[in-house]
Amino acid sequence: MYLENIYSPKDVKKLSVKELNDLSDEIRSALLEKLSKHGGHFGPNFGMVEATIALHYVFNSPKDKIVFDVSHQSYVHKMLTGRKDAFLNPAEYDKVSGYTEPQESKHDFFVIGHTSTSVSLASGLAKGRDLNGDNENIIAVIGDGSLSGGEAFEGLDYAAELGTNMIIIVNDNQMSIAENHGGLYKNLQALRESNGQCECNFFRAMGLDYMYVENGNDVEALIIAFSTVKDIQHPIVVHINTLKGKGYERAEQDKETYHWRVPFNIETGEPNIDYGQVEDYSEVTAQYLLNKIKEDSRVVAITSGTPTVMGFTPDRRLEAGKQFVDVGIAEEHAVALASGIAANGGKPVYGVYSTFIQRSYDQLSQDLCINNNPAVLLVFWGTLSGMNDVTHLCFFDIPLISNIPNIVYLAPTCKEEYLSMLEWSIRQNEHPVAIRVPATEVISCGEPVDTDYSELNRYKVTHRGSKVAILALGSFFGLGKSVLSLLKEKAGIDATLINPRYITGVDDKLMNELKIDHKLVITLEDGVLDGGFGEKIARYYGTSDMKVLNYGAKKEFVDRFELQELLLTNHLTDKQIVEDIKSLIP
Repeated sequence: MYLENIYSPKDVKKLSVKELNDLSDEIRSALLEKLSKHGGHFGPNFGMVEATIALHYVFNSPKDKIVFDVSHQSYVHKMLTGRKDAFLNPAEYDKVSGYTEPQESKHDFFVIGHTSTSVSLASGLAKGRDLNGDNENIIAVIGDGSLSGGEAFEGLDYAAELGTNMIIIVNDNQMSIAENHGGLYKNLQALRESNGQCECNFFRAMGLDYMYVENGNDVEALIIAFSTVKDIQHPIVVHINTLKGKGYERAEQDKETYHWRVPFNIETGEPNIDYGQVEDYSEVTAQYLLNKIKEDSRVVAITSGTPTVMGFTPDRRLEAGKQFVDVGIAEEHAVALASGIAANGGKPVYGVYSTFIQRSYDQLSQDLCINNNPAVLLVFWGTLSGMNDVTHLCFFDIPLISNIPNIVYLAPTCKEEYLSMLEWSIRQNEHPVAIRVPATEVISCGEPVDTDYSELNRYKVTHRGSKVAILALGSFFGLGKSVLSLLKEKAGIDATLINPRYITGVDDKLMNELKIDHKLVITLEDGVLDGGFGEKIARYYGTSDMKVLNYGAKKEFVDRFELQELLLTNHLTDKQIVEDIKSLIP
């Protein structure tokens, strides 16, 4: 085997073209074995095997600096830069991140997990090199799907002005996570069909030199192309045509499903975990919106490159037709688009993961909320218990969204409440509304829920007690119920349990009433404390005798954490909370 003897890129340079092709096969075999057992980004890495080998054959990493956009496709790079054991040895599978990580290797320069960033970051490296009078090659690797992001356009625009060495590898596999959308991709298609020769050329129009490689999975052709541009003294795009998922037929045929995979059976492609018919909130959302779309021609579902976040599988996208819009990986545009649709009488519903809504803060504030347009945002996976890579944390949406004026941020606790809030948010015309979709299994509360949320910041008391009031927000309502029960069992205190529902404001009337027969208010929120919901309650009681305890997560970046350890560290178990209460309430 060749892979077992690769300890650094120097070992790649010793191999012949035939041996490099054999190495490609070995890498795919190792990837298939690991990803089928461990899960991870599948298609992006399978498609970039030859290109990554060629990069390390031609260039001299880490002196020459390679920046991988999103780093969904960085597994092969890791294998060739001293980290192969994390792909060959099951006991070491978790020893490397799924993204580039400078703490792992001198061959990685940034922690990157959000998209469209590599050209800007690499431009910075190039500018720093020039300021220092150095001469290394700077290489940005970016997928065609990432080109739809605004930062990619900004980076390309700047890169053209550098006037010195800057090599941009555009990995064109005709896919984002799902299919690509937007006018840019028509030009990429024209470039592919003309072997890079068509007169209309987006990259040349941006002021960049350009080279096309028809077979981006041919290691010899790639070595020739990369050798040609090595040490070039002006910015250039090398456009390579690759096959996402290459080497595993199921991934080649079903590129969307195999973008990222949970552990699966290699022979059948079926997940190793039987999820059965378990309902989730993506499914609930898709069913609701498809019905709404049929009832009301003004309703449009919007996604920014992740259509299945709200259950819109390919068949459902076809069913929705023009009332479903995928803007590609462009969260900023999605928010502004939704604002514009709402301003002109439409009913936009934009579904997005918590981690990605961070990319559109200015549009939320400027384009949407200042204009007070009644668009609807569905924020998925806002929780401590979701994605745990440091680049994809979903802890920060509460402080980010809830402190912008005009927006109403709602936190439902069950399926019925979620659907009722969604129905109201589409029906009303007074506010932009965001809903923090429950990050739990689908729970039916089995009791009537309100249908009108127009009277803002009115919390719901679900159990009236005394001494202690528990404000359990959204996905942490279940934790609140556990604290209520355990507190009665361990301390004999019959507390009040409150479902706040509104993240963006304080129920002054109810908070004032609690002063009569309560000594302690605790808040529970499934996110970071700083700037969060609990701080609003603590501030309200600041000049009173009411004691307040806020429970949530510490403001920090954590990577590949164990959930139970994180909860314990942040005192977020019912036992810890009850002990804290007992120490304050005799």
